[in-house]
Amino acid sequence: MNFITDKQTLDDLNIFGKRGKQSVYSIFNRTCSRGGAEQLEQMFRYPLSDTDAINRRASIIRYFQQRKQQFPFRSEQFDAIEQYLSNTDERSQLAHENNTLERKFKTLIGSDTEYQLLAKGVSSLVEVSHALKKLISELLADSAVSTYRTDLQLMQEILESEAWQPVFERKPGSKISFEDNSQLDKLFRYQHLDKVKTLLYHVYTMDVYISVAGVATERSFIFPEAINKELHSIHLTNVYHPQLDKPIGNTISITPGGNVVFLTGANMAGKSTFMKSLGIALFLAHMGFPVAAEKMQFSVRDGMFTTINLSDNLNVGHSHFYAEVLRVKKVAEQLHANRNIFVIFDELFRGTNVKDAYEATVAITGAFARKTNCMFIVSTHIMEAGDTLMPKYNNINFVFLPTKMQGQKPVYTYQLEKGITEDRHGMVIINNEGIIDILKEGLNN
Repeated sequence: MNFITDKQTLDDLNIFGKRGKQSVYSIFNRTCSRGGAEQLEQMFRYPLSDTDAINRRASIIRYFQQRKQQFPFRSEQFDAIEQYLSNTDERSQLAHENNTLERKFKTLIGSDTEYQLLAKGVSSLVEVSHALKKLISELLADSAVSTYRTDLQLMQEILESEAWQPVFERKPGSKISFEDNSQLDKLFRYQHLDKVKTLLYHVYTMDVYISVAGVATERSFIFPEAINKELHSIHLTNVYHPQLDKPIGNTISITPGGNVVFLTGANMAGKSTFMKSLGIALFLAHMGFPVAAEKMQFSVRDGMFTTINLSDNLNVGHSHFYAEVLRVKKVAEQLHANRNIFVIFDELFRGTNVKDAYEATVAITGAFARKTNCMFIVSTHIMEAGDTLMPKYNNINFVFLPTKMQGQKPVYTYQLEKGITEDRHGMVIINNEGIIDILKEGLNN
C-alpha cells in the first residue's frame, strides 16, 4: 500500500509548487533524462509505506553518493530511443527487401527521415547497451554495492543473454549498415521490446538515484532511518526548511507518550515554517530521500494530512470555518479506519469566533491525544485551550516559539521552548507600522 496523502497536503508543503516557482520537487530534479524526471515525479506522487523498501532505496542513493557516481549517458541518446520506440507502426519495420536503390538514394540526399530516425534509435540503444554493460561490471565488482546488486544482476542478465549478442558485435558510434539496422530493429522493437523497456526503467531509476545523491551532497542533507513501525515514533535533530537560505534547526521527538505537539507562539514567530519543515522531512523520508536535518529516525506512517493554508470554497458555498470542519472530518475518518497517520493543523478553527474555536480546539485535541498510534501537530493562538488541556493529558507535548522584545521591537529566535507562550504582540507590530496614525491622519483630512 502506498503512503496516503492529498492535494491539500501537497500544496501546503509546496511539494510540486506553482509554475515558475521553486518547489521541493524542483530541489531534487537534477535528472539527465526525461525518463528520469518522470520516474522522479512518480516517486514524489507515490511515497512508500514499507520500512524495508524505504531503507533499501535510501541505502542505494547513499551508495551512489559515496561513490560520487556520475550518470554515464547523454540525454539525447534517450530522446532518440524514446522517439524510435514510440513508432509502433509495423509497416515501419526494417526488412532486407526494403533496401532498394530508391531508399539508398533518399538516404544519400538525406530525405529518408523515417529511416534516419529508426537508425538513430538503434545506434543509441547500441551505445547505451555498451556503456551500461561496462558500468554494471564496475558496480558489481564493488563489495559495497549491497542492496543494489539485485537490480544490476537483472540488467546484466538481459545484456548477457544470447539475444543481445548482436548488439555487442557492433562498436558504439560506428556506422551501422542497413542489414544490421534491420536485424537490431527486429530485436529491439519486436522480439524483445519488453526487455528494452525493463533496461530503460532501471537506467531512468539510476538517473534519479544519482541526481538525488548529488543533491544530498550539495546541500548536506542526511538520510533518515525507518525504524519499527509499532514504535509510533519520530526523532528529529535540527530539522529545518529546505527552501530557506539561513534556516534555524529544531530538535523534537514524537512518541506515544507525547503523540500530540501543542504549539503556540505569536504571529511571525515561525510556527508555520516549523510545521512545514516537519511535514516536508516526513514526506521525503517516506520516499527514502535525504532530508534537511542533522539526524532522523521515524516509524513509517500510513499517510499524512496537513491543514496549513486552507482556503474557503465559495463555489460550493463553503465558508472557511466549514472547510476546516470538513478537513477535521476527513482526518477523523482516517483515524476511524485505524490508520497510523501524521497530522498537522495550523491554527485550528481560525474561521470562527474565539469561544467556539476554544471549545472545538480543546475537544478535538483531546480526541487526538487518545489516538496514541498517530502523531499530531496542533498550533493555536488560543493559549487558554492549552491551559485547559495541560492538566488532563500527560501525552500532550506543549512547546512554543518565543518572541523576545528589544524595546518596542519583537525579535524571533525560531527555536522551540517547553511550555505555553503568553506572547501577544499583535498590537505592538500594528503600532510599529504606524497604522493607527495613518488612519487618524486620514480621518482629519
